[in-house]
Amino acid sequence: MRSNALVYQQEIEALGRSLGLDYFPVQFEQVPAEFMLEIASYGLPVRMPHWSFGVRYIHQLIQHRMGHSHIFEVVVPGDPGHAYLMDSNRDTENALVTAHVLGHADFSKNNLLFRRVQDQAGYHIVEQAARHAQQITDAMERHGQQRVERLLDAAFALEQHVDIHQDLHRTRYPGVRPVEAPPNAEDPFTARYRSLADDAPTEAGGSAPARAPVPPHPEQDLLWFIAHYAPELEGWERDIFLAVREESFYFQPIFACQIMNEGWASYWHARLLREADFLPQEMYVDAIKTHSDVVRPYGGEEQIALQVNPYHLGFRLWEKIIEAQGMAAARQIMSLEDDFSFIRNHLDDALARELNLFQFRTRRRQREVAVGDYDLDAIKEALLAPKYHFGAPRISVTELGSGGELRLHHDHRVDGRGLDPESARKVLGYIHSVWRRPVRLQTVNSHGKPVELTPAEA
Repeated sequence: MRSNALVYQQEIEALGRSLGLDYFPVQFEQVPAEFMLEIASYGLPVRMPHWSFGVRYIHQLIQHRMGHSHIFEVVVPGDPGHAYLMDSNRDTENALVTAHVLGHADFSKNNLLFRRVQDQAGYHIVEQAARHAQQITDAMERHGQQRVERLLDAAFALEQHVDIHQDLHRTRYPGVRPVEAPPNAEDPFTARYRSLADDAPTEAGGSAPARAPVPPHPEQDLLWFIAHYAPELEGWERDIFLAVREESFYFQPIFACQIMNEGWASYWHARLLREADFLPQEMYVDAIKTHSDVVRPYGGEEQIALQVNPYHLGFRLWEKIIEAQGMAAARQIMSLEDDFSFIRNHLDDALARELNLFQFRTRRRQREVAVGDYDLDAIKEALLAPKYHFGAPRISVTELGSGGELRLHHDHRVDGRGLDPESARKVLGYIHSVWRRPVRLQTVNSHGKPVELTPAEA
């Protein structure tokens, strides 16, 4: 039976467009709880198989069965967008979810980071992910399940190590160094003579063009680099690495704009419900109660919460911006910024104190959590710290040593995060399994002293 809330879908969409929402069409689908948990775990309704998704599914299932998590919807941006709603949602929940989804759709169509990635990766991620899944199935049939799974282990160990500032479809580095222009201007005769000499073949004993180093600069896109420069990687292996990289590109804006995006969707579902005079009064009241649960701080007023609800923080920030600057300014901010600039530019002292935000530090020996002195800049950086570099430490390829040795460097200065040596060696082992040459990583230990890590023993 079709939910009454989806009967109101067209009315809610018409209201949203009348208020300025601009989005690609959204396909709504009601699905069973088990399928919803799968989508939440995999990120997409169909995706390449890997054991890590099963681990996430078990976590989601336990949280759901213990009553700690209720997933109302999962939104997949694109053209069209896809919205999956739990078929056990009440009518009032689906009314709120429909409005919330339209806020997400407006954000993903108009935010610059989303647009840039979707222009390159494509707007049909559901279909593309299904093709990737079939690609993996075909590879398992041709090359064996164990070999493909080892390759996927390595690719997913590096899925966060993409460089969003580079293009999705990159070419390899130039083979030779570019010829630099002479520092001083030359007369026409000398310039012509030099050009003739440059066009002439190099004689024995003459100087050949210098080969460019690989990489020519520290390379942070590890998936791309290994796909193109691993000495023994076969074509089908490279294609799988690039497929994982393509999906990582797609998910990066969702991660980088979570506070903005969830806050924007929460602002719009509250406003649309408030102005939806076609909804029965009892449905509106019930939906607003659900809204209050969605955007409340974790822990409630009587408790201290050691994490921030992105729905709550984003919602309050957008309310403040729209009240102070108007909707046109808010839409400009929405289109141009990500969570880093959003928090740094718009979280002010008054709102931080109103929201009871604070920084804390852990005293490891005493196993205590201590609240630090109030410092707005420190609070902002604490909110943003998990977001640096897609939530992963910044690792770069610095050079190729003799015999094809891969040399990596960890830049701990970016976010102050250290590396867990055991985990780092395990990831280096995954890299070694596809690079098939020695791999070394330069980092610092807990005392700030330089150390070198190598792969864990198999």
